[in-house]
Amino acid sequence: MTKGKSIHALIILMFTQFISGGVTNTKGIVLDKVEEDIGLNMDEFGLIVFIFQLGFTLASVIIGYYTDKKGLRAMTIVGSIIMGLGFLGTGLAPNIMFFLGFYMIVGFGLGSLGVASNAIVPAAYPDKQRQMFNYAMGVYGLGMVLFPQLLNFMFQFASWRVFYIGIAVCLVAVIIYVTSVAFPSGRAERIDLKAFIPMLKDAQFVFLMAFLMLQVSAEVSFTNFFPTYLKSLDLGGLSTAEKDDMVAAILSLFSVFFMIGRLAVAYLSNWINERIILITFSAGSVAMVGISFLFADSFPYLFAGAGLFFSTLFPTATAFGTQLSKTSGSALGLIYIASGIGGGIAGYIVGLASDLFGQKGGFSIVLVFLVMMLITSLFLNSKKSTQEGYASS
Repeated sequence: MTKGKSIHALIILMFTQFISGGVTNTKGIVLDKVEEDIGLNMDEFGLIVFIFQLGFTLASVIIGYYTDKKGLRAMTIVGSIIMGLGFLGTGLAPNIMFFLGFYMIVGFGLGSLGVASNAIVPAAYPDKQRQMFNYAMGVYGLGMVLFPQLLNFMFQFASWRVFYIGIAVCLVAVIIYVTSVAFPSGRAERIDLKAFIPMLKDAQFVFLMAFLMLQVSAEVSFTNFFPTYLKSLDLGGLSTAEKDDMVAAILSLFSVFFMIGRLAVAYLSNWINERIILITFSAGSVAMVGISFLFADSFPYLFAGAGLFFSTLFPTATAFGTQLSKTSGSALGLIYIASGIGGGIAGYIVGLASDLFGQKGGFSIVLVFLVMMLITSLFLNSKKSTQEGYASS
C-alpha cells in the first residue's frame, strides 16, 4: 500500500464517518421540521424511522457481499451515488410518500458507505487497525457534536431541504475524488449464511441479539424522538426558538458524553470484561434516563448524560458477539440484522404510541426498552457459549 493511497483512503474514511455521525444524530431534529413543513403525524414519523433502519440493514448485508466481489473503490462510489440520490430526493420531496421512499434510499446509502468505510481500514492500515478505527469513531463523534449546532444555526435562514441537498452536493465531490485518485483494493469480510445456523442455536448469541435489538431500539428512539418530546414540554414557557436551541445543545452534550464514554471504555476494557461493562452501563442508562424523566420540566439537560451510558453498549456487545463465533464476518452480519430490526420496529412502536398517548407517553417507551435491555444483559455469559469461537479465543 503506497502512502498516497493510504492518505486518500483516510480522507474518504474520515469524511464518511463525519457525515454519518452528523446525519445519525440529527434525524430527529430534521424530522421535527418535516412534521411542520409537509405534514406528518407521529405514527408516520415512526414509519420513517422504520424505513430508514430497514434501508440501513439491507445495505449492511448486500453491500458487504458486493464489496467482497467488486472491490472497495467501486462500492464506495456506488454507496455515494445511492446516498446522494437519497438526500437529493428527500430534500425535494413534495409529500410524505416521496419522503418515505427517498428516506429509505438515504438509509441504504448510509449503510453502504458504512460497510465500505469499515473495509478501508484493514486495506489501507493493516498494522494500525485499532488506532484507525478509534480515530474514525472520534470523527464520527465530532459529526454528532457539531451537526445539531450547524442545523440550529442554518434553520435561522434556510430549511431542512437545504441541509439534505447540500449533503447530496458534497457526495458528488466524494464521487469525483474517489474516481480520480489512487485507492486501496480492499474487500469486506464475507458473510457465510450457513454460519448463522450454529450462532442461532447458541443461547448466548440469541441473548446477545435480543440485547442489541433492545439497545438499538432505545438509542434510535431517543435520538429520533427526543426533539419532539422536549418541545412538547412547557419548560417554564420557553418559546419554540428557545426550545430548538435547547434541543441542539442537549444533543451536542449527549454526543460529547458519548465520545467520552467510548474513549474511557476503550481504556478500561483492558482490565474489565465485556459482560461487566454491559451490565454496568445498562444499569447506568436505566438510572440516568429514569432520573431525567423525573426532572424533565425543571432540568432537561440531564438527558444529555444518557450519552455516557449509551456510548459503549453497541461496540462492546459487538465485540462480545464476534468473540463467540469463529466467523466474525458472519457474526457481524447477524448483529447488523438484529440491530436494524430492533431500530426499525422501535421507531414504529414509539411513533404509534406517541400518536395515541402523546409525545411524553411515546418517548417514555425508551425507558421500557432500557429496563428490558438491562434484564437481558444479566443472561450474557460468554463462558456458557456452545460455539468454538469462544473456546479458541
